[in-house]
Amino acid sequence: MKILLTGPHGQVGWELERALLPLGEVVALERERLNLADPDAIAQRCGEIHPRVIVNAAAYTAVDKAEAEKELAFRINAAAPGVLAEQAKRIGALLVHFSTDYVFDGTLERPYLETDSAAPVNAYGASKLAGERAIEASGAAFLILRTSWVYAARGTNFLRTILRLAREREVLRVVSDQTGAPTSARHIADATAQAIPAALQQDIRGTFHLSCRGSTSWHGFASRIVEQASALGLDGLRARSIVPIPSSEYRSAAARPRNSRLDCGKLEATFGMRLPGWERCADLVLREIVEAGSIAAPGR
Repeated sequence: MKILLTGPHGQVGWELERALLPLGEVVALERERLNLADPDAIAQRCGEIHPRVIVNAAAYTAVDKAEAEKELAFRINAAAPGVLAEQAKRIGALLVHFSTDYVFDGTLERPYLETDSAAPVNAYGASKLAGERAIEASGAAFLILRTSWVYAARGTNFLRTILRLAREREVLRVVSDQTGAPTSARHIADATAQAIPAALQQDIRGTFHLSCRGSTSWHGFASRIVEQASALGLDGLRARSIVPIPSSEYRSAAARPRNSRLDCGKLEATFGMRLPGWERCADLVLREIVEAGSIAAPGR
């Protein structure tokens, strides 16, 4: 089986290239080899490669910058997935696409179901929702996997930022009134690799929530990061206090949903998965960073 993977240099894409290898031949195309802003280039590449599965891990993920770069965010997060879906339909491929908890406004008091109404509160979330709808309207066979609070041992993310700040400062101030499930890129990749064969064999299609079990606040996540990094012996940690603050005290260009929790029961039941707790996944990534000997873990 041939698999076309976009965005292999990203956090999730890097892990996917590893996780998908047992399934077949992975053709990983970085931005220089596949310009997602060019529909003709997408059509040409899909025709040349003729994959059985297209896994789209490429995305515009700069949430705050998206407020000023809406056109670019929509081009990458909405228009490109729509073109990929059209090509998937044309060649008979399954399209696997990643979306986000930010399609919701965060006002519910429970974890979000796939069937709950989407109402994004920022441009990034709106662009990702537009991508979902373009895929759904294409008539292609697809899996849309919504995830949340993604981090990894490489790249730019909350976990690595907290580790850096914990070496620079004695006091950290972290938002405590936004709740979600920190989810490692490795976990997303492994779950995706498990879902694809079942989707092909059983003709499973649709939107599914994919995050780790449990939930915490950004403050709770930061506290876990510093505590475990210290327990694992990471050198140079200066942070002695992590102060909880409300969202109103943290200035950002884009609004964030207060509740980012996703109900993943549909995914677990459909694919026979038991998703791991967020603490376990975070600890594994922290161990990877500590064993690598540097917070500045390399990309590719």
